[in-house]
Amino acid sequence: MKKASRENRPLLGVAIIGLSFALSIAAPSHAEDAREAVLDQAAAERLFTLRVLPLLKEKCFACHGGDAEKIKGEFDIRSRASILKGGESKKAAVVLGGPEQSPLYLAIQWKDLEMPPKENDRLNEEQIEWIRRWISAGASWPGEKTQNKIREALWRQPVNADGVLVKTSGGLTDEWTYRRYKPEDLWAFQPLERPKAPGLSGKNANPIDAFVDAKLSGAGFTAAAQAAPRTLIRRATYDLWGLPAKPEEIDSFLSAWKEDSRQAWLNLINRLLDSPHYGEQWGLHWLDVVRYADTGGFSNDFERSNAWRYRDYVIRSFNDDKPYDRFIIEQIAGDEWDPRDPEMLIATGFLRMGPWGTAMVEKHYARQAFLDDLVNSTGETFLSTSMRCLKCHDHKFDPFPTQDYYRMYSAFATTQPAEREAAFLESENRGRFEQDRQHVLALKEYASRDKDRIEAKKTAAARRWYEERGIPFATASERKDLPDDQKPPRHVGLDNTEEGTVKVRKQDEWIWDRRLERFQPLAQTVYNGPDYSYNAKKLRMPKKIDASWRPKSKILDGGSVDAPGKRVTPGVLSALGVPVAGATGDDPYALPTGLSGRRLALAKWIADSRNPLATRSIVNRIWQYHFGRGIAGNANNFGAKGAKPTHPELLDWLAGEFVDNGWSIKRMHRLIMSSRAYQQAGAHADMANLKQKDPDNRLMAYFQPRRLTAEELRDSVLAVSGELNPMMGGLPVMPEINMEVALQPRMIQFSISPAHQPSRTPRQRNRRTIYTYRVRGQADPFLELFNMPNPNESCEMRGSSSVSPQAFTLMNSDMITDRSIAFALRLRREESTLPKQIDRAFRLAFGRSPEKDERQRLALYVEEMIGHHQNHQPEETAYPTHITRSLVEELTGEPFEYVEWLRRFEDYVPDTKPSEVDAKTRAIADLCMLLFNSNEFMYIY
Repeated sequence: MKKASRENRPLLGVAIIGLSFALSIAAPSHAEDAREAVLDQAAAERLFTLRVLPLLKEKCFACHGGDAEKIKGEFDIRSRASILKGGESKKAAVVLGGPEQSPLYLAIQWKDLEMPPKENDRLNEEQIEWIRRWISAGASWPGEKTQNKIREALWRQPVNADGVLVKTSGGLTDEWTYRRYKPEDLWAFQPLERPKAPGLSGKNANPIDAFVDAKLSGAGFTAAAQAAPRTLIRRATYDLWGLPAKPEEIDSFLSAWKEDSRQAWLNLINRLLDSPHYGEQWGLHWLDVVRYADTGGFSNDFERSNAWRYRDYVIRSFNDDKPYDRFIIEQIAGDEWDPRDPEMLIATGFLRMGPWGTAMVEKHYARQAFLDDLVNSTGETFLSTSMRCLKCHDHKFDPFPTQDYYRMYSAFATTQPAEREAAFLESENRGRFEQDRQHVLALKEYASRDKDRIEAKKTAAARRWYEERGIPFATASERKDLPDDQKPPRHVGLDNTEEGTVKVRKQDEWIWDRRLERFQPLAQTVYNGPDYSYNAKKLRMPKKIDASWRPKSKILDGGSVDAPGKRVTPGVLSALGVPVAGATGDDPYALPTGLSGRRLALAKWIADSRNPLATRSIVNRIWQYHFGRGIAGNANNFGAKGAKPTHPELLDWLAGEFVDNGWSIKRMHRLIMSSRAYQQAGAHADMANLKQKDPDNRLMAYFQPRRLTAEELRDSVLAVSGELNPMMGGLPVMPEINMEVALQPRMIQFSISPAHQPSRTPRQRNRRTIYTYRVRGQADPFLELFNMPNPNESCEMRGSSSVSPQAFTLMNSDMITDRSIAFALRLRREESTLPKQIDRAFRLAFGRSPEKDERQRLALYVEEMIGHHQNHQPEETAYPTHITRSLVEELTGEPFEYVEWLRRFEDYVPDTKPSEVDAKTRAIADLCMLLFNSNEFMYIY
């Protein structure tokens, strides 16, 4: 029988719609047969081909047949004859018809030997039973021809007891192409079913509650009561703004709630959504996913001086309620969609968000790393699908073949990173440009002046060297290729310190030159063109692009760029069954093959309303940021290994509503927040029973409290202390961070990166955290401690781990101390007596007035602390203007020192320090610090 090639043979399978009925019509599995029954010859051959042989390949071949030269124990398991021969013991591993006497059978039960030896690789009961029945039937081992007949007969069964087939473009092997999946693992790849909401009750019932109530009722529970209005305004304001509600906003809402609670709630949501603070909070969520940073990462961590423009684009897009399908297209292919629009060039900054460096990396490896990052980032961000494992092999758990990975890889194969000209928009904040530019120019001039001094000394020494030998003087560039006896030593006239310092100053010059690009109309973006030699220090479009060039995309065997295999053309994920617009029937998943247009077609395919992953992905993310967890628990992984949705019908209904109503994210907020599920209290009358039966609150019986994120915490203490500068957008600001971290040496090519120098005035540096400078290689220790994610990886959901250093930081750090002093000064400005100051502190921090006993105890505490502070005067804070650095000169291996100028601290305006205020202010600051440390401040209920 001639085996049909995978390319020419029609793929068998079924559409993924309605697969849940499949198992009910499937034949019983081998494990369901009576244990004593002996298989006939045909059944034994099927068992071996479909169960035993794949199991042996998976569990045993690595040590006993994968490499004929390295077979362990002299036991070769690749044939019936070698199994009957046995290994170094010279005993047959299988006794035909006698599994209980067969060493192989005993070993897989761990009764004699323990095989496979690793606990995680042990066979389960069903797999052990396959081996037992196979041996009982005589250990049949049919030839390849018979095996193929058995397999191909199975391929004609779209559904059986093992699961369902999924039609794809085909894997690297027939075993993968025709493997089966559990229907429940394919939930995300099925088309949206657009289910109807269960029966609604009440005049203003929200369909979301119908889905939630159906689950609750089935489990024997009811929903929690509605939260108090004061709790609700705090919850909503943090959810949509990431900031605490002001006392006057709370008072106004409570008054409106008494008149008409429903209308008051709707008005509150609309007010919050209409504020520019909304885009800052929800833009931050998006930046978590796309890994926003102002530097490129890796050992040199070069600055991406214009990345801030992409950050502001994201904020604008959320505030404008840009339709999400357009948001997708702009970020993946804005430059192809409308290259004349600067906004579109800025939008494709998404493609530049990943960590990437080229130092000491060969061109083809750097190129592969860039393209791999684009494929995986696009998959995780827009499709909730991690693509990394597809790089080396067909997906182990999901219906995604390696071929489809490299087809998407080919879709990006013409994409090149660059800083391109993009005119500043009227909406972009260009304040501080001149002030910051002068700062950078001064630091560059400092480096240049020192470099010129050393090079002048070197040039003078070189002239003397030539004069002493009567040889005409040659400049450094002229003597570059001269023989050694016709030119002076490499660093003539310089001592070891000067040799090292001149390299440092040259590197500093480049660093400050790069930072000057912040003030130029450039965007971190991409263009389409041939591959070239990359240097992450400076990436520019060539003046002329060869329009006839096309990449030769191939599957890379084992993911290695040095092992190119089969050619592929641009395409998309075939398992979803969503054809590309304009593709032919021969290849419905093909993308254009021109130099340009590949990404645009890919983006439109992702943004297609029929794409089940894209629509479910964004709706699940929105839900997650409101409730603390998504309906599907892993926002970046909707595959078999991701957490299954708790309410799949609700997720599909929301996705359908989202698409049918213009892909509006703000509308989705209104829909979710108007539900009773969102307005529930953070506790339940039957909490003990719920905690036992539903410890993770998967039923959504009550609102899950959450801790403030790192940014919310910093922004909140600034807001409450009255220091927060609400200015939007523009250049990244440099907040004060721990001085030891700010000044610690951070290596960069040939040198040390400049120290973190905070912005000069409190107003400049006390802006919202989304606008602070993000360095991949130097995290703000305060934010990092409170679970700000590492920008090298996409963050699907913030962690909220609690560790002891958090408590120490909230009690002892300069950051919290300074905010507490500022808060105390605000209280003293706004209220004249201690009782009123305590009341005001509670109103600002908690949104409520203190209880009588709280007021009394805190008043006594403040009086006690006044006495303490009268006897203890804090030390003054000093800021260094210069710091001495130590390095080792790379050619001589000798250590040397140089001085770095910390210019900002020469006219620095610090936050008010404890040493500058009286004992009463410091005592009230202690009260303020207590409030900042309380659960009521740190948690949203």
